[in-house]
Amino acid sequence: MRLPAKLAGAHALVLRYSSSRCYGTAASRVPQTIIEKVVQRYAVDLPPGKTVKAGDYVMIRPEHVMTHDNTGPVISKFKSIGATRVHNPKQLVFTLDHDVQNKSAKNLSKYASIEAFARQHGIDFYPAGRGIGHQVLVEEGYAFPNALTVASDSHSNMYGGIGCVGTPIVRTDAAALWATGKTWWQVPRMIKVELKGRLAPGVTGKDVIVALCGYFNNDEVLNGAIEFGGDGITALSVDERLTIANMTTEWGALAGVFPVDDITLGWYERALKKLELRTFSTPALSESIPPPPEHPRINRARLDSLHANLIRSDADAVYASHLVLDLSTLVPHASGPNSVKISTPLPVLESKHIPIQKAYLLSCTNARASDIAAAAEVIKGHKVAAGVEFYVAAASSEVQLDAEKRGDWETLVTAGAKPLPAGCGPCIGLGVGLLQDGEVGISATNRNYKGRMGHPNAQAYLASPAVVAASAVKGYIASPDSLDPASLPVPNAPYFSIVTPAKDGVAPMPVAAAEEPVLSGFPATFAGPLLFAPQDNLNTDALYPGKYTYQDDITLARQAEVVMENYDPSFAALVASIRKEQEHTQSSTNSVKQGVILVSGYNFGTGSSREQAATALKSAGIPLVIAGSFGDIFKRNAINNGLVCIECPELVADLTREYAKDGKRGAGGVDGELTVNKGHAINVKVVEGRVEARWPGGETRTYEVGRVGASVQELWICGGLEGYVLKSIKEAGVA
Repeated sequence: MRLPAKLAGAHALVLRYSSSRCYGTAASRVPQTIIEKVVQRYAVDLPPGKTVKAGDYVMIRPEHVMTHDNTGPVISKFKSIGATRVHNPKQLVFTLDHDVQNKSAKNLSKYASIEAFARQHGIDFYPAGRGIGHQVLVEEGYAFPNALTVASDSHSNMYGGIGCVGTPIVRTDAAALWATGKTWWQVPRMIKVELKGRLAPGVTGKDVIVALCGYFNNDEVLNGAIEFGGDGITALSVDERLTIANMTTEWGALAGVFPVDDITLGWYERALKKLELRTFSTPALSESIPPPPEHPRINRARLDSLHANLIRSDADAVYASHLVLDLSTLVPHASGPNSVKISTPLPVLESKHIPIQKAYLLSCTNARASDIAAAAEVIKGHKVAAGVEFYVAAASSEVQLDAEKRGDWETLVTAGAKPLPAGCGPCIGLGVGLLQDGEVGISATNRNYKGRMGHPNAQAYLASPAVVAASAVKGYIASPDSLDPASLPVPNAPYFSIVTPAKDGVAPMPVAAAEEPVLSGFPATFAGPLLFAPQDNLNTDALYPGKYTYQDDITLARQAEVVMENYDPSFAALVASIRKEQEHTQSSTNSVKQGVILVSGYNFGTGSSREQAATALKSAGIPLVIAGSFGDIFKRNAINNGLVCIECPELVADLTREYAKDGKRGAGGVDGELTVNKGHAINVKVVEGRVEARWPGGETRTYEVGRVGASVQELWICGGLEGYVLKSIKEAGVA
């Protein structure tokens, strides 16, 4: 693959097939953050003396790569690119966790085929019921301090809670990693988040991240890598750090990493002790019986090495921005409804007496043993309120076992909670207990996007486990009785500030050099009618509902029929009617690609790593999307699947001013429509970096945009990364 001139030296997007691992080493004179130093360790094929910094495109060979229920489609991609051998089976981890309530023959057959593939290739496999993959990776040491571990799931950010750089990849990346052991990554801009002070009693890690998402809600961390610091982190437990890191995904970041400190090290010492006793029914016998086999990843030697080789950011490391939150000014908060960017002090919501019909204590965010214990403490001696269904699922089977031993699980079930198997379930909109039309739910999960946990007309709030339990008992959004208002700060917004605002804003797509030509087979122009979705943060659940995500046999044609269903149910039919008309009046040529051009607001495609959010748009006949900015995971999926993304804030601003209700995005068009279709036509000169939009009155407006470079062009010509890897394997003569 050819590279833009400014990236060629970094070997951006180039897949090589050597089996040797050559870690990069940085020149000591160049300051780096913790995250940059970890990436340096896992970058391969670097030029001698190259220091990894934010903005660099690098090839990475991560410690581990996890896939879950999406392993089936990755297997199909792996086979379709002509690969027959997994490059490094010990790098891979399979965890079945999303659709674990589904006992249909079809789903069980799918799970069996994934397990068979794992056994055939010697890959570590965790069956349905063992737990949510992210929790399993932490418990089993695949995610480990100072390591780089990726997963084909957006919440791999969670690994940052234990000092591991976790970042999401997409299914096509996973297939390439299986075949080659490595993939491409652009190192994000570095953002320092300073947590000052100490939380008041009853305020939790969930409240911290809910507040961060709600008060820094103008894309301050979008597509960045967060390093947490400040004196406030010393009072945060590992479980709280995992919760905070987990939801940096919703905040918009690609990683959220805590430093490895005494809290982290102490947690691992306790974990190691627990592992050492795991084979004894009576701990007292441990002194007289030979020790059990050493755990392959959490063991004395690895912990000793960690103690001796702690990584710290250099004092003069460079950050794009520096955000501050004073924990001592924070009260319990809740997100919603239906947005993590709306954060409200709990006393304010409680005064509104908002009735609920469902409550949820589950997910990789807040279903660990400490979370279940907090909920049990609140609900002890009470019953779930009449008319409320309270669903509980542990993050893993190990967590549930711990909760059962402590009596916390029994406390919840006796009070009327409905237990579910360890897994994702309602959080992803699968299985029983989903929100129905008009219902209100409160959840300890990470996402409350419209329609994600059930019906699009339901309302979902997010809060801590204790608040969820209290609300389940009282029947409305409420605080626990144990929460003493006198011990809390004034229930206003906490003190937060931006010490150093990002000077470069949200990083745009890589811009190709001006002299770069159009590659043969790539259209110089994308043209067609313009549709405008006046909405920021249009997330992947809106683009492609979660209920379809794990239907592995769904066709591209069917994807096109349900695209944008949770945002605008009429969108797919509108696009189909336009495309039908285009077929009779226009045709694409080698230099012009016809289709429908979608324009939307900022942080387009935020949310999960599901690649169907991109493939459904492309299948519907949308070859190019224009937005103010893109969520990086969506952009990665788009590039890997041949959907072109262009950032054009000026066009978005013009359309918003003239066609969005009240001149603001978020409430549809001026006529109440969710998708604005006023007869605009658009030509996007993608290689020249120019957009020409013709207004209904005949006026043509021109906008300058970033050019599409040779790297993205070549992926498009090959049909995406999958096609490129297939081409490369054939050219290399290996499979």
